[in-house]
Amino acid sequence: MVRSALHPIIWQPPRAPARARLRSSDRPFEPTLIDLPGSGPEDIVVQPDGTVFVGVDDGRILRLSRDSRPIQVADTGGRPLGIEVHPHGGLVVCDCTRGLLLVDPITGTVEVLVSQFAGERLKFCNNCAVARDGTIYFTDSSTRFGLTEFLADLLEHSGTGRLFRRDPTGTVELMADGMNFANGVTLSPAEDFLIVAETGAYRLTRIWLAGPRAGEREIFASNLPGLPDNVSTGDGGLIWVALPSPRSRLLDALLPRPTWLRKIVWALPAKLRPRDTPTVWVQAYDAGGALVHDLQTTHPKLRMVTGVRESAGTVWMGSLESSVVGVFSL
Repeated sequence: MVRSALHPIIWQPPRAPARARLRSSDRPFEPTLIDLPGSGPEDIVVQPDGTVFVGVDDGRILRLSRDSRPIQVADTGGRPLGIEVHPHGGLVVCDCTRGLLLVDPITGTVEVLVSQFAGERLKFCNNCAVARDGTIYFTDSSTRFGLTEFLADLLEHSGTGRLFRRDPTGTVELMADGMNFANGVTLSPAEDFLIVAETGAYRLTRIWLAGPRAGEREIFASNLPGLPDNVSTGDGGLIWVALPSPRSRLLDALLPRPTWLRKIVWALPAKLRPRDTPTVWVQAYDAGGALVHDLQTTHPKLRMVTGVRESAGTVWMGSLESSVVGVFSL
């Protein structure tokens, strides 16, 4: 396959914190694994009744529990990533090839809600959050690269990620652009702000939706020790974030240097380019951006944890690459 051309931007990343150098957790835990008939449950959602849904890389949406075999409920016909419960029924799915979808897990029907903006198809629909009135906030990680070339966006650092808002009438508006690999998004319990993960900038960004600061954008948590992916809001209002990999020393070294170096790296065989470090890592922050939980371990069957969801004291974890879902109790 011909690779997309790279047009790198020079950026000086902040010095990685010491925590980025560690592989062991400061609070040991052992996840229970649920085997899946498929690979890559990138995100995970838990309904109020405890029902759990994931999407796998061949397009299927699966319903699962700890005690029974996963059951297929729908097929998007694409590659599902972020998944959320819609308050008026069904599941909202970010499919990186088809766009923003509404999936009925009872009938299996799939409706395309958004596939383009301003006449151009979404390149990398990634993650979403759904308000109580049905408003959907969703990210398009890059206008340059799709899922199979996500590393190119991190190498290029051109900041083309976007956040959109789709209101209940179907109107879509651009809320924020210029984001470095816009990824996970979640709403606060009061829905007065939302948090967006900027994977390429190693940070979580807060966008105020209500109050005197409505419309303002600020850093919520910066210089993270790993690459932030999907985010979610737990039962206690904590903001959970999945860290699929610690920071890459090679990537950090390349970003501030002459751009031709990154072009060479992108041209190399995949095995010679920067890769994730195998880990199982999730964090949680309070509403002020203070770190509350920092949980990390390793497991031979689970790596590259991209999705995290806490419900009733149980933490569920999805992965872009593994064929299992991880579960543990706080």
